[in-house]
Amino acid sequence: MTTSRMPVVKPAVDFYFDFSSPYGYIGSEKIEALAAKHGRTIEWHPIMLGIVFKLTGANPLTDVPLKGPYSRRDFVRSALFHGVDRFRQPSTFPIAAHVPSRIVLWLKERDPALSVATLHALYRAFFGDDVDISKPDNAVKIAIGCGVDGTAARAAIDDPVIKDALRQENERAIAAGVFGSPFTVIDGEPFWGVDRFDQVDRWLATGGW
Repeated sequence: MTTSRMPVVKPAVDFYFDFSSPYGYIGSEKIEALAAKHGRTIEWHPIMLGIVFKLTGANPLTDVPLKGPYSRRDFVRSALFHGVDRFRQPSTFPIAAHVPSRIVLWLKERDPALSVATLHALYRAFFGDDVDISKPDNAVKIAIGCGVDGTAARAAIDDPVIKDALRQENERAIAAGVFGSPFTVIDGEPFWGVDRFDQVDRWLATGGW
């Protein structure tokens, strides 16, 4: 008599990102393949860094003296280093990310796969095509291109329930210790930044060290 073993389902990797974060964009283009390599899926968490910055006292890198010019060079250099060729510095930067974040959270509850596809399309529109996705009409148009109901997506942006869902998402992120974008959490172990992805790879392979 033979017995079959149920496959072990590994916990998802939590990936926190802000739509206005260049490093978050680069990370979003890399994290799925990295997680899949180790049999993991991704739990996507859109957040608002502005709220986090109020707690940490931080500012957008481009607004910080000396760091600003450096960061703009590093955004482009890092994208090329990580093989993300579709990158350009947006003419409007930074932006408030609540509009695309609400669309993604709204979709996440209805169609997770479509939510991820729309997430990527929004990110690529902003950092690849210089489309200001903080403007509802622009964000909805991109969502429509992914097969999303445009009328419903536009309503979701102003829906108090979705607004509250994003607020709660931020609160949970802060409670988990998230303070930047991208921020990756593997079984409770936090990694800040796309430059920690080599460590993420090792941690996923070994279960820690």
